Parts: sequence; structure tokens; C-alpha cells
Amino acid sequence: MSTPTLTAHARPATFEVDAVNERGETVPTAIAGEHALTLYLDKRELVTLMTLGAAPEHLALGYLRNQRLVADVGEIAAVQVDWDTGSVAITSHSLAQRGVALWDDPARGASLAGRLDRRTVTTGCGQGTVFGDLMDELDRVVLPAHARLTEEVLYTVMDRVRRHESIYKVAGAVHGCALCANAGDERGEILRFVEDVGRHNAVDAIAGWMWIEGVGGADKVFYTTGRLTSEMVIKCAQMGIPFLLSRSGLTQMGYEIARRVGMTMIGRCQGRHYLLFTGGERFVRAAATELA
Repeated sequence: MSTPTLTAHARPATFEVDAVNERGETVPTAIAGEHALTLYLDKRELVTLMTLGAAPEHLALGYLRNQRLVADVGEIAAVQVDWDTGSVAITSHSLAQRGVALWDDPARGASLAGRLDRRTVTTGCGQGTVFGDLMDELDRVVLPAHARLTEEVLYTVMDRVRRHESIYKVAGAVHGCALCANAGDERGEILRFVEDVGRHNAVDAIAGWMWIEGVGGADKVFYTTGRLTSEMVIKCAQMGIPFLLSRSGLTQMGYEIARRVGMTMIGRCQGRHYLLFTGGERFVRAAATELA
């Protein structure tokens, strides 16, 4: 099937408002945008996400992918964002060509309805739900055993993310996620950087971009500014990425799931400091660090 047709309707990342400082002075101040975006799949409402609106089409695709609502990006005919109505209409080839919505397709309808009925509330911000059977699917996730992350590449990723121009530096109030290369001369290079009001939206937007561009995760590193919760680990595993980094900490469930799938998870990445929590067999420290 052909590549889905996508609109390109990103919203402005920041807006300027007046604020009053401690001296009583009015100061023009940039704040992060936030917009409600309701996702519809074949005219059926799925969910409303609060988003920065920086990559709404990829966010919608990533949501479908990570919630396992659509198995193949080739099933999707179009993703159309309309900010006047605060919605994104996702149309399948089944509806576009045969007039039959995925929900009414005997081969898919029951499974889709079942997934919508099985939700687990999580501690995540900006989205906060995963479908319960994703946990059951983790046993089928196979991350590349041969993959290695060197301390040099770790520091390169940390430095490039730190220096990357971001909405956070201007307005704060957002989370950022970066997909980085871990092969060849591009090791440590940021391939895709997305910010949103919730880190789950940001990771979904990157997942959607990978999906439509046909980018694999085996030779990639994923970085997030947010904490490493169970949902973040699950989504990273589904994307096939063996290395997950964060400047923040992690939760117990995130830790247990990372161990379960064999993911290398590193938290508290600040300056030259980091804490390696899981998957140490894939991590290659510099000689000087080994002797320290």
C-alpha cells in the first residue's frame, strides 16, 4: 500500500503574554502552547490528547502504533489535522476504498473494540493510559543482543541534547524526546527531536515518524527529559530501541519492565554523571572509567 497522505498543520510552539516581575515591571514572556486534539479513526472518537501541536500528524500515527490499534502503517490512507475543530481524522484504506470502517470489518472490529475496553491507568502526564494487553505482548519483544552503547556516545548524546535549541529553554513547561543514531559516523547525532506538554506525546510523535519513514530502532538511542515510567519503557521496547536514557529518575515498574525485556536503561544523565540501572552487559565504559 502507498504511504499515508498527511497534512502539515503544526501549531506555533510558543505564545507571548505579559507577566509582572518581582519589581512590578511588565515583561513580555514566552509560554508554551497547549491544545486539545481529538483523534478519530474511521470517524470513531478514540481519545483527546493535550499537545503542544508541534507534530500532530506524527503524534496521531504514533498513538495508533504504540496502542497497537493499527498493525501496519500501510493500512492508513490519510491523517488530516484540523485545528479549527481541534481534531485529527485518520482514515483507513478500508473506509476510503470499500466504505467499510475498521470497526465494522469482521477481521478487525472485535479486536479493536476489545483494545479500547482494556485500559490501564498510568502515572504518565499528557496521555496517561496504555492498553492492558500491551504487557502481555512484551514477551514477544526481542531487542538486539549484539547492540552496544559506549560511554563516549552516551556523553555525546547528553551534550547534543543539552545544546539543542528547544522550546524548554525559551518557555519551559514541556518535555523533550530525542532519537539518536548509534551506528557509523553518525553515532550520537540527533535524528529527530520532539517536544510536547507530555513526554508520552513526544515519544508517540517520534514513533509515528519512525513508522512512516521506515526507520528501525535496533541501532538507535532514545533520550527523554522525563522520568522513566513503565509506559515509557514499553513504548521504547515496542519501537525496538535497546537504549533508553533520561536526565530524570525512574519508577520501580519501569525498572522491572526494562529488566524483563533486556533494555539498557540509564538515568540521572547530567553533565558527566549518570546511573546505569539495567542492561549493563550492553554498556561499554571508557578505560579511564573502568580504572577509577
